[in-house]
Amino acid sequence: MTEEELEIDFTDEIQEDDSLFEHYSITAAKGQGQMRVDKFIVNFKPNISRTKVQNAAEAGCLIVNGKAVKCSYKIKPDDKVQIMLPFPPPPELQAEDIPIEIIYEDKELLLVNKTAMMVVHPSLGHYSGTLVHALLWHFKQLPPPLIPQDTPRPGLVHRIDKGTSGLLIIAKTELAMTSLCKQFFDRTTGRVYHAIVWGDLKEEKGTITGNIGRSTRDRKIFVVYEDGSQGKHAVTHYRVLERFGIATMIECKLETGRTHQIRVHLKHIGHTLVGDTFYGGDKPLNLQHTQKIRQFIVNVNEIMLRQALHAKTLAFDHPATGERLSFDSELPEDFCLLIEKLRRYRSGTE
Repeated sequence: MTEEELEIDFTDEIQEDDSLFEHYSITAAKGQGQMRVDKFIVNFKPNISRTKVQNAAEAGCLIVNGKAVKCSYKIKPDDKVQIMLPFPPPPELQAEDIPIEIIYEDKELLLVNKTAMMVVHPSLGHYSGTLVHALLWHFKQLPPPLIPQDTPRPGLVHRIDKGTSGLLIIAKTELAMTSLCKQFFDRTTGRVYHAIVWGDLKEEKGTITGNIGRSTRDRKIFVVYEDGSQGKHAVTHYRVLERFGIATMIECKLETGRTHQIRVHLKHIGHTLVGDTFYGGDKPLNLQHTQKIRQFIVNVNEIMLRQALHAKTLAFDHPATGERLSFDSELPEDFCLLIEKLRRYRSGTE
């Protein structure tokens, strides 16, 4: 049975309310012949052993059409198979003496200006050198009380992508963790990003609304589902800050906080972020590709080695005092160099 013969829906993303498990869902094709369910799963996810499938079945985590089944269950056409597998235990976290830029710090929290290309927390392929490792080193120098340090993501309230630079708030106490998490859940924080996208946006400001979920063709990327059939509700507000003709610098305010939200929403309206190789920003399709423009894009890609996205401001209520705090960060060097290059292009001197 080939992949083209099955309607596949691999929902293997980390669930916010069930982060200990990875979820897979496969719907059998109408022409599917009878086959043991454990073999059926392994055929499509070779990284899952039959032993893992059997363990999941014994734990009641192998589901077909909404009911727990044994591995001996025979798959029939249109069966919906779901399996939940526990993530492997993460390696023990070790504090690492990695420099971080701390914008603000008190007894309850600290604010970090994350550099681009620094991974926020350990994940597959990133078991050292992350912001979490750096925070553990910083926390070692501080007196208690602190949040437990033996958790996989100590202090993290939210996160930004590896290639995104800018402000992140870190909780140091249980009070701060509870309060800040609730503020993000209730969407009472204020988050403003600066981004540079290819092309000239028609409107001075606008709102992009569209469910965001994983692509069924490539599970590593996210897409907008306009009909709302999949994904999660997402809203991004934007405003033009400066026009360069070939590109536009904008301010983005998040009403929701989905994975890759700004990057996916802007690609959806035809304006990929400069440098965003994941979503085609290194080869923008919305430009007339003359030899001059092609060379300019190559030169830009040598400056911006990641997506041109910076978490510029962050506002929240202090967990202990209730005071509304607002912080701003400077644009990093690569961002500033890109702006200068785009201005020269606009003036005709590039």
